Amino acid sequence: MPTKEEFFNHITSGYATKGDFITMGSAMLNGETMTDAFVKIPLKTLNRHGLIAGATGTGKSKTLQILSENLSEKGVPVLLMDIKGDLSGVAQPGEKKPFITERHQKIGLPYQTKTFPVELLSLSEEKGARLRATVSEFGPVLLSRILELSDVQSGILSVLFKYCDDHHLPLLDLNDLKKILQYSTNEGKEEIEKEYGRISSASTGAILRKIVELEHQGGDLFFGERSFDPQDFLRIDERGMGFINVLRLTDIQDRPKLFSTFMLCLLAEIYATFPEQGDSDKPKLVIFIEEAHLIFSNASKALLDQIEAIVKLIRSKGVGIFFVTQNPTDVPQAVLSQLGLKVQHALRAFTAKDRKAIKLSAENYPISEYYKTDEILTSLGIGEALISALNEKGIPTPLAATMLRAPMSRMDILELHEINSLVEQSKLVKKYNETIDRESAYELLNEKIAYAEKQEAIEKAKQEREAAEKASSRTSKGRTTSRRRTQNPITKVLSSPTVIRSILGILGKMIK
Repeated sequence: MPTKEEFFNHITSGYATKGDFITMGSAMLNGETMTDAFVKIPLKTLNRHGLIAGATGTGKSKTLQILSENLSEKGVPVLLMDIKGDLSGVAQPGEKKPFITERHQKIGLPYQTKTFPVELLSLSEEKGARLRATVSEFGPVLLSRILELSDVQSGILSVLFKYCDDHHLPLLDLNDLKKILQYSTNEGKEEIEKEYGRISSASTGAILRKIVELEHQGGDLFFGERSFDPQDFLRIDERGMGFINVLRLTDIQDRPKLFSTFMLCLLAEIYATFPEQGDSDKPKLVIFIEEAHLIFSNASKALLDQIEAIVKLIRSKGVGIFFVTQNPTDVPQAVLSQLGLKVQHALRAFTAKDRKAIKLSAENYPISEYYKTDEILTSLGIGEALISALNEKGIPTPLAATMLRAPMSRMDILELHEINSLVEQSKLVKKYNETIDRESAYELLNEKIAYAEKQEAIEKAKQEREAAEKASSRTSKGRTTSRRRTQNPITKVLSSPTVIRSILGILGKMIK
């Protein structure tokens, strides 16, 4: 049986020993907290992504809060997906309470409260700076994967994007996209088919139905202008602290299509616009995706492949992604294998299926001579977790059951007046909450259709006028002929040459 001293040396030598780091708490052995056996995560490895998992009520959100606060303190901006609505309290200082003080004494860390710079963001009608993207920025490939289109349908979408590019028709919102789909098989059918080939009305109808589904989940709020610039996530305040950007998503829990659409668009935009960073002392941005199963549970294979590719590549841009979910099995193996930091809170075994899931979860962690992983997973208390990370050299650290430190900010939601105050002070709200409705494909195509209809009406009126004139001319000629045919019989007799000569002869005789 290893001694406490051996365990202490095992932990302290296996975790961060130099450079900048985040202290998560102190390691535990046989339920006892080892004071000063600090579990320290190197700051430079936090772009290697991570997982925070555990049953409801075991402390996942507080772990997320701890990491966010410490990253902000180190000058690293953070983006939090707040689906449950319990993360906004990071904008206010915490409160010293006896149980928190006692916990920190066991850990060997002093407890302090602190305020952090916070920006509230929104995808919908929630208060905060609105995040939007245009359909054109999203692109036909990404949009096809989100809508789960067939190859034929994806090809049609690409053709229509090309047509709009060639004819300077901006695709800004879903109305623009719906309009070009309708136009391609109605008024513009001949024009588009002549230049780009035949487009099936059955396929455009299927695409339209998928767009309407996305629209009903709130996509009409997300697509449009002004587009959000990912560089605005990277702000640092005057104290050198990174902004904690809290994206309030409490009203889209039942709209996973919108959530996954936003996430994929955001990650793709960040990857496309952020420069390569290579190895650095700290990440440029860390993103925490709460309730990550919403992305993966209904995703198509094409969509999963896209997410996997982005997760693999985006760390070179200095961006770390942390998935927060109830069970590690919620995250596909291909993505799970890319996660350097794993924080596993307690799992509960109520059924045989639960016990199997716990055994599978235990296999995601390094083998330890100090723990039986599958057993300790069910015995961890609130605010305790198994941690496995990467050290400065990228080598997995020893597995450590850890008593976690408490957040420095409020462990509760903000009051309405506090939310209003943040929104009123926000520079981003002033920048992004003005709705811009400039002329785009919808208006331009309607103008084109109206012009074509007007020209058609003018041509039709011209043809009708010409037809009327011809008819009038024929009627006039007919009347002349008719008058000749119905001449008075007496007039006809008197106008005869023979009768005229006879009358002239009689008049001559009378004169003589």
